[in-house]
Amino acid sequence: MLRDIERYLTCPHCALGLVLDATGRTLRCPGGHAFDLAKQGYVSLLPGDAHTGTGDTAEMVAARADFLAAGHYRPIAAALAEAAAACFAPDPGPGLVVDLGAGTGHYLAQVLDALPGAAGAALDISKFALRRAAKAHPRAGAVVCDAWRPLPLAAGCADLVLNVFAPRNGAEIHRVLSPGGRLLLVSPTTRHLGELVGALGLLSVDEEKDRRIDQKLSPWLTPVSSREVEFALALSHRDAAEVVGMGPNAWHTEPARLAAGLAGLPEPVAVTGSVRVAVYRAADRD
Repeated sequence: MLRDIERYLTCPHCALGLVLDATGRTLRCPGGHAFDLAKQGYVSLLPGDAHTGTGDTAEMVAARADFLAAGHYRPIAAALAEAAAACFAPDPGPGLVVDLGAGTGHYLAQVLDALPGAAGAALDISKFALRRAAKAHPRAGAVVCDAWRPLPLAAGCADLVLNVFAPRNGAEIHRVLSPGGRLLLVSPTTRHLGELVGALGLLSVDEEKDRRIDQKLSPWLTPVSSREVEFALALSHRDAAEVVGMGPNAWHTEPARLAAGLAGLPEPVAVTGSVRVAVYRAADRD
């Protein structure tokens, strides 16, 4: 719930701390700014001049929720939870886990189950996604914000940041991480969904993606370890349409062309899931 992360939140206008008022429905800062919770339980902490887009649409979020609920990406969630627990064992677990680009909160919920003492902040630009993330876990709160702007979080408040197929703002991740904090990052390999990429003309993964990620993060985050997680999927045509419709391909694929392409595939269609799960630590502060 939002109360679990209240003490970590900051005002997007003046960066002062936020507190829920007596009604439990409005966050207020000492500077007089106020932010009402939506009836679905999330709060928007976007400044007035920030990103005005919606991010993932309601249709994309519905496709993602159905696909993940079916368990197709269970190996990714399991690898994340295992890596999160390994980051802190045998020491006490983190106080706050931040999921940057959390979507529906699916992965954050799995990690919080593995870290029973932690609270979780689900951050995303899509209110449609956060309507679900607000209910994803009893210890998670959901906040609308823009990953490319200053995050509405106190400096050094997070012991762990998750980033799964999402935008990566290295400077802000470093700012909100505690000294020695960790980033867990999941990115696709060139083999991820390769059978669908070729058959349906989907976006492909750059062979230099891992190097580019490390390079862009290098001023703020230092690689610790990484491993590939690869698994086989047997997808119905509906499953395949959902995995296409839940990510960036949704913006580039016409429904009629997708339907025609799927009709030419066997059912179920054998597909490879392949991702890199990488651990980074916050670089030392000057």
